[in-house]
Amino acid sequence: MQAIGLRPKVHVSADGSGVVGHAGARLLADLADATGLSAAYSAALRPLRPRGTGHDPGRVATDLAVMLADGGEAIADLSVLRDQAGVFGPVASTPTAWRLLADTDEAALASLRAARGSAREVAWMQAAETGEGIPVARAGGRELPGLVLDLDATLVTCHSEKEQAAPTYKGGFGFHPLLCFLANTGEAVSGRLRPGNSGANTAADHITVLDQALAQIPDAHRHGTDILIRAGSAGSAKAFLAHIRDLRKRGIRTFFSVGYAITEPVRRAVRAMPDRLWHPALDQDGTLRDGAEVAEVTGMVDLDGYPTGTRIIVRRERPHPGAQLSLFHQDEGLRHQVFLTDTPYSGGGSAQFLEVRHRGHATVEDHIRCGKTTGFGRFPSRDFAVNAVWLELSLAAIDLLAWTRVLLLDGELANAEPKKLRYRLPHVAARLTRGGRRLRLRISATWPWRNELATAFHRLAALPRPAG
Repeated sequence: MQAIGLRPKVHVSADGSGVVGHAGARLLADLADATGLSAAYSAALRPLRPRGTGHDPGRVATDLAVMLADGGEAIADLSVLRDQAGVFGPVASTPTAWRLLADTDEAALASLRAARGSAREVAWMQAAETGEGIPVARAGGRELPGLVLDLDATLVTCHSEKEQAAPTYKGGFGFHPLLCFLANTGEAVSGRLRPGNSGANTAADHITVLDQALAQIPDAHRHGTDILIRAGSAGSAKAFLAHIRDLRKRGIRTFFSVGYAITEPVRRAVRAMPDRLWHPALDQDGTLRDGAEVAEVTGMVDLDGYPTGTRIIVRRERPHPGAQLSLFHQDEGLRHQVFLTDTPYSGGGSAQFLEVRHRGHATVEDHIRCGKTTGFGRFPSRDFAVNAVWLELSLAAIDLLAWTRVLLLDGELANAEPKKLRYRLPHVAARLTRGGRRLRLRISATWPWRNELATAFHRLAALPRPAG
């Protein structure tokens, strides 16, 4: 057996020069410039800089978004960028960043949202010109046409008294934001910060978040493209589904697939459904799902008040160990899940396919989990308005990571979650050298992902830039 050698002895000192940490975060900063996000933020926040002196508020907002995309958790983490001016240029102090967040009122926040939408349009055009465009979402081994929006709420714990933080339905204390992600790319298209005691199924909040999400989608994709809206049972409010249907009058081809509570009429329909009408369920790769079956009970449950053409579909399967079962589930020995959809029978709307398509909504939980490591898992201020701006900047940070994967990466990294992506690319160290009138960022020749990072920088330099 070969013995493991000892590590070489090192002597540590804090007097190095020309060494840069988190050097790969420059990729995120440059991507913000390339997509026009930095310029759009500057235009949106220009009223906050009336005399044209001091730091550009738009640049401060961009640096905050880059810091959050890089994994920062507090405004003070801007020091990672600020103390390395050789790579990141002049970065605002922590008090200056605080003032920006405090000065951003509701009108400025709306301008920030619009700026992010304009940058998204550029990013999508760049994706179309340099590759295959926006990726398609998949379910049951098939491509889903158009775009898929997933809405879901989450609880964010607060460990101190903050404005509008409140007890949550799970016995905690904090906020209850409602978010919308684009399943095709993982972009965080919209979000609304809410008190912790906000209702999960509030139709008005769902409508607001959906409308803000649709406003983020470029015109060329918002009109003439199928847009599927998925949500859990909290999205089954009649007013919300009616709003989705009414959007078609504005030329937006929206459809819904939302969870539905297991009510007594549903229980009766499930019990009355003959076994011969239950069909094997599918897995996401299109193969049969072991121990799961699907049936459509449309016509057996009163859906009065729901949009015309609404269908109700049930899946039953053996419960996995540890699953929480109701008395109905225990009586039947199976776990049931129900959802509503207005996708018609024609065009591949079989119950089996629609069920596996709806089950894909579960990926929103992954997006939320990753989003909590990209800013909105921890809100910095006692002021609710400041935290609302922080949420918007964290959505921009999530977008920067999504655009990085779509525009600059391929292979395993093109599907990597933020934690893996940060460990391999943005958090890399490098040497900063000057020569031949050039500033060079020299990544270690032994870093395992040096080629991927260098290729990403080259692809970034080749991206078409917006005019002006």
